Amino acid sequence: MFKTKKIRIDSNLGGREFTSSAISEVTGVSLRQLQWWDEQKVVSPRHEGHKRLYLAEEAIEIAVIAELRRKGFSLQKIRRVLRFLQKEMGKRLTEIFSAVSDMHLVTDGKSIYLESESDSIIDLLKNADEPMFLVCVTDQVRRLEATVVDEAPARKSVGRETPRAVRRPRVG
Repeated sequence: MFKTKKIRIDSNLGGREFTSSAISEVTGVSLRQLQWWDEQKVVSPRHEGHKRLYLAEEAIEIAVIAELRRKGFSLQKIRRVLRFLQKEMGKRLTEIFSAVSDMHLVTDGKSIYLESESDSIIDLLKNADEPMFLVCVTDQVRRLEATVVDEAPARKSVGRETPRAVRRPRVG
């Protein structure tokens, strides 16, 4: 089976862990789907009791997987993309997190490219024999960084709550 390799990130996300609920909210992936991906060793988080805790790089992988699944990619093709991403992201993390330019994953499921130059992306799309799909990895990172910034303890509102409707038994 395929096991993910852990990569360390230097950004606002560095060292940050996300719960399954936070990942689900940001990526739109259901909690059950995250559980299944963990069971299938697609993305394996750290377990703390019954909680799953995802590193930032695992959260980015899930966001990319979610985008590719929405575009109809099979899990087999996604595993190939993940292997490529893990190998390339180790080398190109500074580019991805510096936000100097956007990093895009371009793939048809067989050929996989990680590009930041718009001319290269256009050439790939023009010369493709099959439809190519584009996922902006930098956008996924920004969404996760926004989650880190937005995560603040929620305050309970003080005051009256709206009363629930009372049901009365029907007579008759």
